[in-house]
Amino acid sequence: MEKMNDRMQVMLQVLTVCGLAGSILLVVCGWRAGLLTSPEAMSAFVSGLGILGIFVFIAFQAVQVVLPVLPGNLGCLAGVMMFGAWKGFIFNYIGICLGSLMAFGLAKMYGRPLLKKLFSEKMLAKYEHWTGDGSPFARLFAIAIFMPVAPDDFLCYLAGTTEMSWKRFTIIILLGKPAALALYSMGLTVVWQQIVRLITG
Repeated sequence: MEKMNDRMQVMLQVLTVCGLAGSILLVVCGWRAGLLTSPEAMSAFVSGLGILGIFVFIAFQAVQVVLPVLPGNLGCLAGVMMFGAWKGFIFNYIGICLGSLMAFGLAKMYGRPLLKKLFSEKMLAKYEHWTGDGSPFARLFAIAIFMPVAPDDFLCYLAGTTEMSWKRFTIIILLGKPAALALYSMGLTVVWQQIVRLITG
């Protein structure tokens, strides 16, 4: 049993590192093509790929969690624009859940030093008390994941620096993300529709 656990741990580490490398490559290509700053450009690019575009979009959504410098709201909005409300929600959900798992895995491997490189000291200090002795981190994390305005990317990394298990983290992400994503996507869609109406007159 111990050997099996060791193998699983190695496999998770390899997958996480491969995912990070792939994320960096996608970011470089996407940035050069102008896909990271325009929902319209992303929509046109993904639509031109046919069925492959679905996987590219899901990969982008995973990347924007792993590399929090990317605009996550852009991906959610683009997903609804490209695939419609239901399919856009499902593809957003899959991509963001995969990215959340990757972020958790990276933090498990590299710990707090990684967080200091990715996030500001202000952000770290704001949530420092969540991981203190006696703090119910799992409960606080679960509540935050349900809320569409919480800094989910950061919290997924922060969770990886605690003793939270893969099983508990995965359950919280899979159950908590749908509600937050639905509210977030609907809000962005309404805002975007209002902008389009103002522009088109």
